[in-house]
Amino acid sequence: MLDIRFIRENQEAVRGDLKKRNDEGKVPLVGEVVEKSRQYWELKAEVDRLRNRRNIITREINELKKEGLDISGKVGEAKELPGKIRDSEKRLVELQERVSYILMRLPNVLHESVPEGADERGNVEVKRWGAVRKPGFELKPHGELLEELGLADFKRAAKISGSGFYFLKGDLLKLELALVNYAIDFLSGKGFTPVEPPLIMGRSVYEGVTALQDFENVMYKIDGEDSYLIATSEHPIAAMYSGEVLDEFELPVRLAGFSSCFRREIGSHGVDTRGLFRVHQFNKVEQFVFCRPSDSWRIFEDLLKNAESIFQKLKIPYRVVSICAGDIGSVAAKKYDIEAWFPREQAYREVVSCSNCTSYQSVSMNIRYRKKGSDEKEYVHTLNSTAVATSRTLRAIVENCQNKDGSIKVPAALVPYMKGVKVIGKAKNP
Repeated sequence: MLDIRFIRENQEAVRGDLKKRNDEGKVPLVGEVVEKSRQYWELKAEVDRLRNRRNIITREINELKKEGLDISGKVGEAKELPGKIRDSEKRLVELQERVSYILMRLPNVLHESVPEGADERGNVEVKRWGAVRKPGFELKPHGELLEELGLADFKRAAKISGSGFYFLKGDLLKLELALVNYAIDFLSGKGFTPVEPPLIMGRSVYEGVTALQDFENVMYKIDGEDSYLIATSEHPIAAMYSGEVLDEFELPVRLAGFSSCFRREIGSHGVDTRGLFRVHQFNKVEQFVFCRPSDSWRIFEDLLKNAESIFQKLKIPYRVVSICAGDIGSVAAKKYDIEAWFPREQAYREVVSCSNCTSYQSVSMNIRYRKKGSDEKEYVHTLNSTAVATSRTLRAIVENCQNKDGSIKVPAALVPYMKGVKVIGKAKNP
């Protein structure tokens, strides 16, 4: 969420940002949250005064009793105080709940370089890398091909779990593990510490790291509990230091999260919808950084470069897209997507999302750092980027590295992780 102090001091900028996001319906909330916050702090000061007065008058009554003096006037005042305090405390709760409600619904302030645009049509291509493949033969649908080769089973997965799930088998599973290990090794060489987070988060924590009211419909809720399966390792990692104060010398904290991810969404657009692209469960290696505000925009570009390097080493053509104001979501101040080339679809499709969330997550999770040589504290900035989402990347490899006979060439960067295997085809254990 945004810091209320920031909103109070930058009301017009926040209103202008909402208009840029085409979210003008929330503009009145800016003035309301500032006013409700003012009322809250004024009333809190009055409640503190009343509580203090209650303590004082109790002592005064005791002193008057000891001296044998009349206490009737003081007793009358003392009887009125609990009701006044109770009514004021009730109003305090109402004000606090309203302020929190609004803060949870105001999006992050966008970086000035974010393109204008109402929806994904406003996204701006930044660059392209790699020559798109034009095979001299008809590519087989990746799902059908993988089943023919005995490398995956979508039908039996659907039988036990429903559509959007899969079995990976034989060399394809080894290829997925190779992707994971390659990405972890790559990021470790960049100073990232590998971490595997919990796969379940409580609602109250989840509300601090993402716009849960917008995201909840694509998440799996645990029956009978106020908890969810994680949609990405970004979320539990973002909450890892909640309520803590880091020392400046500890920053930046670079983490390479590995986890399974669970999402209810599944699309029917495009071709080859039965397969690995849009699924309910997948594995992902995620880059996550906690840093000083002065470092975050440089690190943001570094995260993008890391993801690009991985896809360059895999020889997968891609383009980088800057996400426009109307398509960016609530949490990020700026976001890039990397879209890999999928030759059967003859289109670029998202495989990486890279975001600078500035202090938006750390304010709600109360994650700060202590500046060197002082007691001054400031909210950290948080950044995240996919390194590799294995299911989508596997499809990109299957299509871009498919041979005429249906076998699949293993990208050279992954061959050492495949114990020298350069081509995968018929599974040994169908």
